Amino acid sequence: MDDDAASTDPAEETKRKFREALERKKQGSNAPKDGPASSSTIGGARPKADHKREFRRKSG
Repeated sequence: MDDDAASTDPAEETKRKFREALERKKQGSNAPKDGPASSSTIGGARPKADHKREFRRKSG
């Protein structure tokens, strides 16, 4: 009977749901990646700046 009381506790129910969601997330992250990873344009869209950006305050 203690098991029934513990399963109806809202805090325990929430913890159980979060654990199940975390397990599903972990299983999904082990899936193989599709497509070539080297053809990504992230980070390569713009050329590197040869100087650091300069910020100035407004005068006046």
